[in-house]
Amino acid sequence: MNIIETNNLTRRFGKLTAVDAVDLTLEEGEIFGLLGPNGAGKTTLLKMFTTLLPPSSGSAKVAGLDVVRNSGDVRKVIGYVPQLLSADGSLTGYENLLVFAKLFDLPRAQREARIHALLHMMGLEEAAHQMVKTYSGGMIRRLEIAQSVLHEPRVLFLDEPTVGLDPIARKSVWEHIQRLRSQFSTTILLTTHYMEEADDLCERVAIMHHGKIAAIGQPAELKASVNGGSATLDEVFAHFAGGEIEASGSYIDVSRTRHDARRVG
Repeated sequence: MNIIETNNLTRRFGKLTAVDAVDLTLEEGEIFGLLGPNGAGKTTLLKMFTTLLPPSSGSAKVAGLDVVRNSGDVRKVIGYVPQLLSADGSLTGYENLLVFAKLFDLPRAQREARIHALLHMMGLEEAAHQMVKTYSGGMIRRLEIAQSVLHEPRVLFLDEPTVGLDPIARKSVWEHIQRLRSQFSTTILLTTHYMEEADDLCERVAIMHHGKIAAIGQPAELKASVNGGSATLDEVFAHFAGGEIEASGSYIDVSRTRHDARRVG
C-alpha cells in the first residue's frame, strides 16, 4: 500500500521552481532517503508533505489524505523533526514531552505512560529531569524524535536528523529510530547528506537535482547502474546530482549548527 503519493507536485517561489513536477510514491513501512545538494528541493518537498507549504500546482497525499484539502487530518497522522532546534533548552526532557503531549491533545490518562515509555525507548530515562540545555547533541535529537512520535504517527519526516552529530551520536540516533520503526511500523522519510547513512538504512533512495527526481531505487540498484556496477553511493550522487556532499556537541552547538543549515531545499 502506498502511504505517500504525489502527482506533478510543484512549488515555486517567484521565478524559482524549488520542486518541479515531482511524481513519487512511498510504500507503507519503508525507510526512504531523499538525497541531493543544497537547494535541490528536499526541505521544500518535506514542508509540502507536512502541510507547512501549499503546492503551487500538482497534488500530494499522505495516508490517503490530500495535504491541502485535508491538512488538519494530515497533521494528526504525521510526525516531523525539522532541521532547526525544536526542543526547549529551558525545560527538562520530561517537560518538553509533556508540552508536546498536550499539543497533540493526548488524553490525560495516557500521557504519563506514553512519555515514560518513550523516555525509556530513547535512552533518556536518567536524564528526564535534567534541563535540555545540558544535553548532548545526540540526546537532543533523540528527545526531538520522541516528541514527534508521542501520538504514534503513521509517517515520520526527518529533515537531516543527524546533522552536526559525531559518528557515535549518529549511530545511537539511528538505532533508536529503527527501534521505533520496528515497534510502530512507522514509514520514515528522511533527508540526509551522509551517503553511508542512506546506504545502510534506507530501502530506497531518491536523488533530487534542481527540483526534480534525477534517480530513484534501492541503493544497490543505483550503485549497479554507475561505473559498470562498481560505484559507491557517493559516486552515484555525484553522477546524478553533480553536487558535493556536506557533512559537534552542546545545546548551543546544535542550535548554531542547525541555524546555519537552514535553507530552501
